[in-house]
Amino acid sequence: MLRTALRSFSIAAAACTALAAPLHAQDTDYPHQPIMLIMGFPAGSGVDVVARAIQEPLAQKLGQPIIIDYKSGAAGNIASEYVARARPDGYTLVFGTAATHGSNAALYKKLPFDVETDFVPVAPVLDVSNVLTINPDVIDVRTLKEFVDTVRANPGKYNFASTGNGAGTHMAFAEFNSRLGLDMIHVPYKGGPEAILSVTRGETCCIMNQVQTVLPHYKAGKVRLLGVTTAKPVAAISEVPTIASSGIKGTEKFDSSIWFGIFAPKGTPAPVVAKLNTAVRQVLEQPDVRERFESQGNTIRIESPAAFRQTVHNDRLKWAKVAKDANISID
Repeated sequence: MLRTALRSFSIAAAACTALAAPLHAQDTDYPHQPIMLIMGFPAGSGVDVVARAIQEPLAQKLGQPIIIDYKSGAAGNIASEYVARARPDGYTLVFGTAATHGSNAALYKKLPFDVETDFVPVAPVLDVSNVLTINPDVIDVRTLKEFVDTVRANPGKYNFASTGNGAGTHMAFAEFNSRLGLDMIHVPYKGGPEAILSVTRGETCCIMNQVQTVLPHYKAGKVRLLGVTTAKPVAAISEVPTIASSGIKGTEKFDSSIWFGIFAPKGTPAPVVAKLNTAVRQVLEQPDVRERFESQGNTIRIESPAAFRQTVHNDRLKWAKVAKDANISID
């Protein structure tokens, strides 16, 4: 009886091993086909520029092409939903942001997915600095204090641009206005290129946009920069002070930077996530990649999947408070 039972157990164990082997092989052989990186923002936007910069180096590390597929709209929610419903095999990823996987959860009351539980945070890529950018022909000020005083003295007069309702550029300005009690009119655009052009053309007075997006216009003398939204100065525009250092009441510890990163659908095998995370880290550690990003005013962010998950959670809570304080919601 004992011998028969042991034989039966051995057969069952062998069967289980045989069933598990293909799955394990898939994990260790990953990737063996092209990887789709879903982009929720238009071509040429700041998010797209960053994704394009790591596209080829990441493909080289993984040994398979990285194909960027644009599904823009609804502040990145269309792309996020697509990936949340995708097969969790590591071949469909989304390039997310602190907006798509942070503030959107507070702004959109009926999202068809959960920004935390329906995704596996794979790896962050960058911390992106915004900078308060003005058209001096519309609002002729030279310091942040002059800007605040002018706007405060003219409630409802000045329009600020953003890259879309609920986007990081919107939330950064909303937090700024909420802290200082400023009354401005929000004008959302469909992406970074349109938004910054609205400032250079004088359609809006200002924007808090990514340094990498406004830098060419700044160098061309079309805009003026008053303050960066990060806690520390940005090397690419070291002459521009931080908003937090302005000494204006309400701006103490102001830090409204955002991150970009890669997410996979929930259920994606841990070995696949680990391999992707390692490949992203190796790309970001390449001197040419690091130098390129830092020259554009960005900061490399390297975290494990677990640490990145905590970052996502913390930012979700932070932006929920900002949305509540500024009374912002999108339905």
